[in-house]
Amino acid sequence: MKKHLLLLFLSFVVLSPDVLLQNQYGNAAALPLYTNSQWIVDENGQRVKLACVNWISHLQPLLAEGLNRQPLDTISKTIVSMGFNCVRFTWPLFMATNESLYSLNVRQSFENLGLNESIGAILVNNPSMLNLTVIQAFKAVVDNLGDNNVMVILDNHISKPGWCCSRTDGNGFFGDTYFDPELWIKGLTQMATWFNGTTNVIGMSLRNELRGSRQNVSVWYKYMQAGAEAIHKANPHVLTILSGLEFDHDLSFLHSRQVKLSYSRKLVFELHWYAFTDGHAWEEGNPNDVCGRIVNTLKSQSLFVLDQGYPLFLSEFGIDLRGGDPNGDRFSNCFFGVAADLDFDWALWAFMGSYYLREGYYALNEVYAVLDWDWAKPRNTTFLKRVAGIQSPFRGPGFSDVRPYNILYHPLTGLCVQKVSPMEPVKLGSCAAAPEAWIYTPQKTLMLNNGMRYCLQADGVGNGVMLGNACSGPGSNWYQISASKLHLSSKLANGTSVCLDIDPSYNIVTNTCQCLTGDKTCDPAGQWFKIITSTRRY
Repeated sequence: MKKHLLLLFLSFVVLSPDVLLQNQYGNAAALPLYTNSQWIVDENGQRVKLACVNWISHLQPLLAEGLNRQPLDTISKTIVSMGFNCVRFTWPLFMATNESLYSLNVRQSFENLGLNESIGAILVNNPSMLNLTVIQAFKAVVDNLGDNNVMVILDNHISKPGWCCSRTDGNGFFGDTYFDPELWIKGLTQMATWFNGTTNVIGMSLRNELRGSRQNVSVWYKYMQAGAEAIHKANPHVLTILSGLEFDHDLSFLHSRQVKLSYSRKLVFELHWYAFTDGHAWEEGNPNDVCGRIVNTLKSQSLFVLDQGYPLFLSEFGIDLRGGDPNGDRFSNCFFGVAADLDFDWALWAFMGSYYLREGYYALNEVYAVLDWDWAKPRNTTFLKRVAGIQSPFRGPGFSDVRPYNILYHPLTGLCVQKVSPMEPVKLGSCAAAPEAWIYTPQKTLMLNNGMRYCLQADGVGNGVMLGNACSGPGSNWYQISASKLHLSSKLANGTSVCLDIDPSYNIVTNTCQCLTGDKTCDPAGQWFKIITSTRRY
């Protein structure tokens, strides 16, 4: 009887599929979402870029983190205020398949773990949560995010509640101790059914970070296709998001064999990319060499699905936001260049500043989080400003009727070269506030895209760049050099090669090209610029 009452509680009224949510450009996105080649679009064919943050609910307490720190609505509004339009919300399989877990109320779940202090804090900040079952509380978080116009992707992160991931934790691949594929399909079906009609749930990620000794491509196709079909049958409104092998890093098998599903325009692939994905390569090698090598590897392992006509959702990336980690910092400079260039959808790890209980530790600090330990303020405002540069799309279907043009993007700061005039210094500024439109010509000049024959020109070592109308000759041609292709270099009349750089006031200058190859102690990020394509109207 209890089970039937729970299911009755979770039988939501099905809403019209064209319900509107605000998207990140201030317009209304008509839900549900679909795919159009490599892009995610709404009912009207308009590009909707997923700029998400990870918020977890898959640990032993079975409750979204942070409800002991701030009221739920405050947390949702904080997500919006930081410019995110989406949450990747994690859940453990057993929460949907084990009645003894999903019928626990929140108070019981916390008491079982000895989290009495957290109970008291939840009583202060979110008192209505304590007597809800854990699945009712999960739904309440999703609903509140919807009330704040935040889209949600439900991510099956693990089977047995706990921290993820290792190769030997029994949750890694089909057939592992805690990963019965039939139970998994049952859980996906249950979750899809429960949230059929919750319109801001726009996608379901089938499984996080497949891994371990059982990994097998044939088995991957068998069960990932079956899981996707089960979700679509239970809830045809959601995107189905498929992860690869080796901790969501390898989709290379899709080169030779496509996923076959009975439905269309709902399939997305996902990727994870961290500095530690490649060990200590970023601090042990020259950043240009490492960025070029790793991006080329990613092109063959995963990025190629964009060229195959599928969206790629980079569902986890992040760095230690305390600073002082050269491996992570160098990785991030390369990452932001790729993210701006390819303009894919993404989810930052992580949002939660601390945990109720993680790996046996109470109130553990999450150093990758955008919030500080007590959830009261941002951990690193500079990083948030950097993320803001890629939160809105640069291009995509229905996004604009503007002819494609180029933007000069600076990955280290997340800023773009601003509107320029012949009489003013060329500077960096917000990518959302009218960056200059260029045409990168076959002759390698950067010409203003406004009908006037003005080009970007170098004016000597240490000097600010100029706009000139002599678009040929020394200082007028800009070549993408080094393995990263992130240096823009020009040759002066005396034969000296210079690269674009920035001064402390964010003016664009030219200096001797630095750290091009070999030297692992040198960091070239100040000189890194990416020429990206945009159709955004300002």
